[in-house]
Amino acid sequence: MYKKLTKTDDPEEFLDTFYNIGSFALTGSISYYLYQYLYPGFSSFPFGFWLLIFLLTVISSVLSSTFISITCWISRDITTRQEIINLYIGNRSMLDMGKIALSNGLLLLFLQEGNWDRLISVFLLNYIVSRSFYSKSQSVQNKFERDKFEQMAYQDFLTGTFNRSYMDKTMKELEQGEEWIGVAVADIDKFKKINDAYNHAVGDRVIQHFADTLTSFLNNDDYLFRSGGEEFTLFMRNKTFEQTLFLVEEILHGIEKSTVKAEYKDQNIEITYTASFGLYYYKINPKVSIEKAYVNADQLLLESKVLGRNRVSSKLETVE
Repeated sequence: MYKKLTKTDDPEEFLDTFYNIGSFALTGSISYYLYQYLYPGFSSFPFGFWLLIFLLTVISSVLSSTFISITCWISRDITTRQEIINLYIGNRSMLDMGKIALSNGLLLLFLQEGNWDRLISVFLLNYIVSRSFYSKSQSVQNKFERDKFEQMAYQDFLTGTFNRSYMDKTMKELEQGEEWIGVAVADIDKFKKINDAYNHAVGDRVIQHFADTLTSFLNNDDYLFRSGGEEFTLFMRNKTFEQTLFLVEEILHGIEKSTVKAEYKDQNIEITYTASFGLYYYKINPKVSIEKAYVNADQLLLESKVLGRNRVSSKLETVE
């Protein structure tokens, strides 16, 4: 109050102090008088004491949500009814309330009995368990954030596929083995004409459609990377050369038959396009790195372009 009168308080300090003191005092007082009032009726039921304690825990949770909603409404931190509802729904889980009811019920029993050793033991145990849950929660949150940042670092922002950085990382990992793998480089035919005829927003929509189509044909063992502007690289695994070539040809025909829906000058338009592919299939070995296989596949892509586009040029590298 002194800091408020002398205008030395921080913004929202008075309201925060009022909430932190007032809400706990009110919640505790209401719970205490409800316990005194309801206990005679509950004591006649089996486990009536514990039912009452759990009920009071739920009521306390509702009261806490009510007080924080009022405080946030006054401070304008929340402004909609949905935000208030979210505070009530997300405030506590039933598991949390069960833990609180059990620990507080034991504390009350030991307090009534004057059993200070057990009371202090339960209090300390409750504190340790709470800290443990908090630490574990923080650890999970930190891991989630690290995974999220890593995902962002390796994800192409336009298509949601892996980017070139992740492609380089995957190459190093795959080179540790000796599996047969199909490396394909795919590129949209005459993409510059699409950008020139419409705009880059339409061009981006075509790239997204291309990435989505490629993804739809691949399984969990395969990889798809955006390795350039409209160029994508595929690593296809656990397939024979014939199966890999058949898959790439299926993708090519799927793209040829599909249309892209986009908006251009306030109109809905449909665009058709084709793509060319270069496929290099070989067994990973120390003599030929996956980077070299990628270069070979890229060269095969150029052959497809020279031969008229909308086709697959492939090569099976036999083991010497």
